[in-house]
Amino acid sequence: MSAARRRVAVVLKRSSWRKWVEEEGDPRIAALIASRDETVLRMRPGHVDHTETVQEVREALDEMGVTSTWYDRPHEFSVRGRCDLVITVGGDGTLLAASHGIQPSVPLLGVNSAPNHSVGFFCAAKKGSVRAAVRAALDGTLRRTELSRMRVDLNGRRLLDRVLNEALFCHASPAATSRYFLRILGSEGRGVIREEEQKSSGLWVGPAAGSTAARRSAGGRVQPLESRRLQYVVREAYRPHGERLRMTVGYVLEDQRLTLKSKMRQARLFLDGDHIAYDVTIGDVITMQRSDEPLVVLGLTRNGHRRRARR
Repeated sequence: MSAARRRVAVVLKRSSWRKWVEEEGDPRIAALIASRDETVLRMRPGHVDHTETVQEVREALDEMGVTSTWYDRPHEFSVRGRCDLVITVGGDGTLLAASHGIQPSVPLLGVNSAPNHSVGFFCAAKKGSVRAAVRAALDGTLRRTELSRMRVDLNGRRLLDRVLNEALFCHASPAATSRYFLRILGSEGRGVIREEEQKSSGLWVGPAAGSTAARRSAGGRVQPLESRRLQYVVREAYRPHGERLRMTVGYVLEDQRLTLKSKMRQARLFLDGDHIAYDVTIGDVITMQRSDEPLVVLGLTRNGHRRRARR
């Protein structure tokens, strides 16, 4: 299919400058900007970079004659109808938010719109290199990496089966102790392989794609991007008498399940950041397993670094 017949969805982040200055007119932010406070010095340059990158994407798609639809609410985005490619313009947060609305059959290309201010780990393109990356994505010369996602259920009710980074389970108050039973179940949830009652600051669980972020900071191990295992990492495990805990860092194989049974009356479950959150109470059971809906991301190498298009 020629590029001119392709249908592309473009998902944009809304920069802090746009949200807080242009749309909300926040007086506190305005005062900080006027005084050149260090907390807001990067806001305007990041916005300018983002705006220029959006224009670069627009011009590239126009040159190729591609039919494009634009969205600026990543957390509300969902692919509708035929779509040959989704392009996110922002950083990893934008890509992560948009990924929840993308089925396994649609590839995703991330564009880091402000590389001086954003990591863009999953972004194969950045400001200044958009045309080549978009063309390569459309003609099929960018490497396709299939990333596992995670399915999360609460008391048998499916919450989300497109978790890409991680889930965080913890007490509703960050100052309180998290109490729960952690269990690994066998194939299709049959039989307990290992279990432990724990107290901690909470628990991270997620697929390989999120292993370089919060889980790594909490003591987890970086996984190959194409790994099909989930990893769990306990945050600040509580050992009042120096006792040994067996399940502080570990893996859940692709046919296994992890369950968390809450001992807290007020707990929270966060999925891929703070926008998707659920209340959990005592006796509730959370189940996590590898999802049958992977995500195809373009331009990544096996170790997560960006790869240029083949010539």
